[in-house]
Amino acid sequence: MDFRFKTGDAPMLLSMPHVGTDIPDEVAAHMAPCALAKADTDWHLAELYAFADRLGISTLSARWSRYVIDLNRPPENTNLYPGLDTTGLCPVDTFGRESLYQEGRVPDQAEVARRLERYWRPYHTQLRAELARLLALHGRVVLWDAHSIASHVPRFFEGRLPDLNFGTAEGKSCDSGLENAVLKVARAQDRFSIAVNGRFKGGHITRFYGQPKEGVHAIQLEMCQCLYMDEAPPFAYRPEVAAEVQPLLKDMIGAALAWVHT
Repeated sequence: MDFRFKTGDAPMLLSMPHVGTDIPDEVAAHMAPCALAKADTDWHLAELYAFADRLGISTLSARWSRYVIDLNRPPENTNLYPGLDTTGLCPVDTFGRESLYQEGRVPDQAEVARRLERYWRPYHTQLRAELARLLALHGRVVLWDAHSIASHVPRFFEGRLPDLNFGTAEGKSCDSGLENAVLKVARAQDRFSIAVNGRFKGGHITRFYGQPKEGVHAIQLEMCQCLYMDEAPPFAYRPEVAAEVQPLLKDMIGAALAWVHT
């Protein structure tokens, strides 16, 4: 399979497009050694969101590394943040600006098109199908797009990133009631810092599939990896640290589900 999927009956789909770690042999053969470390992976999100299964939430997660193709970029490879640095549909360097490819082995347009059909489209086909199924069951559905990132990435932002970064495409990808319900829970605590539509406003998945008028309400959460894992290799999961933030994650998702049912 090109993704991992588990169906549920709750009116929510949890998408994890950057957790994939597999790189096909034919792609890996052209890559530089740094690519095989897969440092920019959204590590361990399945463990962090393990409670979703008990809530009956459908989950969709990537198999293939974002270094193969980025599932959260538009197929046209347009820049989601005009004027700002970002990585593309088929990244050519890491967040730390290390080249992902051996000299002369950067994928050409034909190879990008091949990967789009082979690795990008299956994930999005499943995502659309599950949203349609849940929408038919419930009349409206929440798409929760889960991400994580190192707390310091100078290429993209200065200083330390806030702990929890919510993106709703400036309020366009979901009803304000959903956004307010989730943020009310987030702001009721003072341990973790938050930002809303700051450096991260939501990627392609949030912006494209979030269609409130059609009953699909999308919200992205980009969280600092230091909240649940080691940010240095081998990027170990730290369950005792994760246990501090998991109740908040569960409460925020619970608030989103409660909003759907109102």
